[in-house]
Amino acid sequence: MPFITKEEFYQFYKKDREVFSCLVIKLARNPAQSLLVMALWLRLENTGFPNVISKLASLLDTLFNAQANEAETCLKWLELENAPVPNSGSLSLTSTLIHGETSLQLFSQKRFTAITGIKSILNKICARIFTDILQNILCSTGTVLPNTYRPSIVPGFPHPLFGPFTIPPINFVELDLSDPKIWENKGPCDDVTDDDKTMFVTFSRGIPVTEEEVRHLFTNYFGDCIKVLNTGNADTSDQVLFATMVLKNVETVDRILNGKHIAKFQINGKHIWTRKYEQ
Repeated sequence: MPFITKEEFYQFYKKDREVFSCLVIKLARNPAQSLLVMALWLRLENTGFPNVISKLASLLDTLFNAQANEAETCLKWLELENAPVPNSGSLSLTSTLIHGETSLQLFSQKRFTAITGIKSILNKICARIFTDILQNILCSTGTVLPNTYRPSIVPGFPHPLFGPFTIPPINFVELDLSDPKIWENKGPCDDVTDDDKTMFVTFSRGIPVTEEEVRHLFTNYFGDCIKVLNTGNADTSDQVLFATMVLKNVETVDRILNGKHIAKFQINGKHIWTRKYEQ
């Protein structure tokens, strides 16, 4: 790829940078939360809702601020695992923005897909296109000092749900601008880890379940979805009581849980419980 200047790179993301600047400079919103809001909006754009950023850039400040508040509500909802959907769970402003219906219920049903998508965009896109804006904001408040060669930490990170985030060093050559995914459709890199796709499966004591039964159950319901299945050690009665299951994609995690914290299945009269694996 030919040499790309910072100015050319930032020009490619001009609208995105305008929207982020409005959040953190014009409206003086919290930088860490604004990064997550931007990652959520870019996630919507990457999943089939075009021109989200352009529409946001054209809004009056009051309506734009209301959109950001609703995005924050959605982000906070993603942090509340297994919480009941409130009666006022609609996301009316976001629905207007994408010209389609969306709600907290829909985000709950696709919770882990949304979380991994936001994390990916946050670190692969936002970290690259907002570097100078973040440096200026945080340096002006004395939060961080500019550093040419070392990344800087943004207060509020690491986030309990979305993980770490650092501002890349000012020395721009350290950024990988040859990555085609930051130029084509502004899509994030596919950096979903096995941990993001791992589920914890448990069985009833006294009712043995075989590995073959587990494979058959989930393959029958969700297709060829299992990447690795590891059964735990047997107890004193020689029965395996749990297993970890790495799936081929994070979307299947949400299909299995369907918005719940724990999903219950049955095969050959035996109960199986599964939840997202957490280290």
